Amino acid sequence: MSDEPGVPRYEARRTLRTCIAFSLFLAALTGPVLGQEDGCRNRPSLRVTVVDESGTIPIPGAMLVIQWSDVEERPLRETVGSEGRILLCAPPEAREAVLWAELGDASSTERRVVIVPGSRHDVELRLLLDDMETGRLVGQVLDGRTHRPVAAAEVSVPDRAAVVTSNRMGRFVLSGIPVGSHELSVRHIGYAPLTHAVSVRPGITTEVEIGLSADPVELAPLVATVERPRRLEIKGFYERKHWGELLGLGTFITAEDIERWRPLRVSDLVSMLVPSVGPGLRNRRGFSGLNPTCRMAVYLDGFAVGADLDSFVKPVEVGGIEVYKGLASTPAEFAGRCGAVVVWTK
Repeated sequence: MSDEPGVPRYEARRTLRTCIAFSLFLAALTGPVLGQEDGCRNRPSLRVTVVDESGTIPIPGAMLVIQWSDVEERPLRETVGSEGRILLCAPPEAREAVLWAELGDASSTERRVVIVPGSRHDVELRLLLDDMETGRLVGQVLDGRTHRPVAAAEVSVPDRAAVVTSNRMGRFVLSGIPVGSHELSVRHIGYAPLTHAVSVRPGITTEVEIGLSADPVELAPLVATVERPRRLEIKGFYERKHWGELLGLGTFITAEDIERWRPLRVSDLVSMLVPSVGPGLRNRRGFSGLNPTCRMAVYLDGFAVGADLDSFVKPVEVGGIEVYKGLASTPAEFAGRCGAVVVWTK
């Protein structure tokens, strides 16, 4: 989706229709991913349907983002099935859910659902073109000294009248924020008020981690802001990065790493940052000698490209790289006997 000024609105709608048509094609190949109606047994569940702006056309392949309250994990991302539906079983400790849908640069408004034990909740999400002119802030409020979550903190920006409160894990979602620069305000009794400048851009999810100070004289508020390209979010890069780094399953290279090292070739950067990967993206792990023969599988934007990665992509075009050193740690979609190098463009 072009960000240049003056692009007619019908161009945005045409691009969205193209995304929808492609999603329908993929859904026809893969089939539905909707769970069984009794799959949750006695647990509460959400049956979510994603449709177009008119509410009449199901949108298969759309990405559903859901944040369960009172649950420590980061927001869950799931792809809806061929009928634009998906059934989700709520975690036992969840009391509330905040969810929205995305497809390309289009997004729905968020829905907040109170979880009733033993009940199934039907939720409809409509993808809105107008949401391309707004953005979201997703974040967590922590105590700046102990790094523990701060619940019930009030979070707002001046251009959005509503005020949201952080949940028990300190997490919050602010949507419908106009694209541009804003002053993020965070307040909680017992902490110094915080005001921090944030930038919201189209097609970008801005994640904010906030450290509040209980004593403003001794400790100033801390804010860390990360902009995540929605393209990499949808492809699951950040979800795999979170769990991969937590469990030691792989090495993950970001656009910031590429900017810092400024390599001439993508393969050079991988070999430099992952010692077990040799020239030609060959895996030294488990092999002896100076010329290992175990060649790693190579993927570009989800497609296998063979060994000559550098002829397909330049470092300036890369948004993220995943490196898996063996078959056991490599995700199923990136099968490789000797591990895999997965490259995503911006």
